[in-house]
Amino acid sequence: MEELRTLQRVQSMLFAIEAAGLSTNDRDSDRFIANFVLFMGQQRGALDMQKRRDLIYGHLNKVSASTLDVLLQTVINDESYIYQLDTLNENELLRSADDTSENSCHKWSSRNPFEPLVHLLQQQGLMTERIQNELNLGVEYWKLERKLCDGLTKKNTTIGIEDVMRAIHLKSFDYRVLNLLLYQLRGQPVNELHMEFLSVSEFLVEVSDDLYDYEEDVIDNTFNILRMFVGIYGPSKAPVMLAKCITEAEENYDRLSRALDPELCLNYWRRCEEATRQGCSNLKHGVGKWTIPSIIVDEESFRLQAFAENTVLLKCFSSSARSNDADLLGRDDFGFLLDVKAQDLCSLAKLPFFS
Repeated sequence: MEELRTLQRVQSMLFAIEAAGLSTNDRDSDRFIANFVLFMGQQRGALDMQKRRDLIYGHLNKVSASTLDVLLQTVINDESYIYQLDTLNENELLRSADDTSENSCHKWSSRNPFEPLVHLLQQQGLMTERIQNELNLGVEYWKLERKLCDGLTKKNTTIGIEDVMRAIHLKSFDYRVLNLLLYQLRGQPVNELHMEFLSVSEFLVEVSDDLYDYEEDVIDNTFNILRMFVGIYGPSKAPVMLAKCITEAEENYDRLSRALDPELCLNYWRRCEEATRQGCSNLKHGVGKWTIPSIIVDEESFRLQAFAENTVLLKCFSSSARSNDADLLGRDDFGFLLDVKAQDLCSLAKLPFFS
C-alpha cells in the first residue's frame, strides 16, 4: 500500500509539472524531477524552501556526476544485496515452518554469501577488517535465526535467552555495515562513541519493528524478539520481561546521548522526531510510545488461518485487481511500481548522523 501511495504522489506531481510547463517530454526525466520535488518538500528541521534551494545550488555543483554515482550506488547496492540475502533466508524459514521433520534442516552454503559484495568493496578500496567482521556477524545472525525459528516450530526444542539477545543485537549488522561504509566514503576515522550510541539505538529500533511486525513475523516464521520471549517465558510473562529489557536499553540510550556533542545530539533528536511523525501521523507530538501487541498463543493455528484467508482473497481479487490498477494508473505506468523500491534511499534515512 505504501508503494501505491508513493506512486499516487508521484503521479500527481507529474501532472503538476506538465501543467506548469516544466515537462522535459521525457518520462524518465520527468519522474526524476517529480521525485526530487517531493523530496525537497519533506520536513527538514528548520530549513525553509529557500535555504534548501541554496544548499542544492551551493554544494551539489561541487560534486561530479561520477562521484555521486559511486556514493549512491555503493550504498544502495550494498544494502540491496544484504536485503536480498535476508529475503532468501526468510524464505527458508517459511518453508521450515511447514515441515518440522528432520529433513527440514536447511544448511547455509559453505561459500561465503557476501563474497561478491566483499569483492566489490575491495575493488573500490572500501573494504576494512571491521566491515568484514560485521558481514561475518550477519552470517552468524542468519544461522542463529534459523536455529531459533526452527526451535519454535518443534515442540521438543528449547531456545535460550542468550541466543535470543545475541540474535537481536546481530540483526542490525546491516546498519553497522552502512555506518562503517559511510565513514570510509568520507575518509574519516570511525567514532567509537557514535557507534556505541547507534548500537543501542539500533536495538531499540529492532525491538520497535518487531512489535509492529509481530503478526507478520509469526506468519512468515521469522525472528521476532516478542515471539522468542513468548517461547521462553510464556504468553503472560513475556511482555513483562520484554518491557524490562526495553527500559534498561532506554536508560543506556539516555546515558550515551548525554555524552554526544550537544549539536549532534539535537540534530539526531530532530531526525528521530521527523521519522516518528512520518511513521505515526496520528501522534500529536514527535515522540513514540511502546505498545506490545496481543500475544499469539497458538502460532501454528494462526499461521494456517492466515494462509487460508490469503488464498481466498487471492482467488477473489486476482483478476479484477489487474484491470482496476491499469485503469487507475493509466498508460503503462504500472511498471513504475517496480521502480519504487529500487529508488528508495531509506537506508540513508536510517543513518541520521550522516543526514
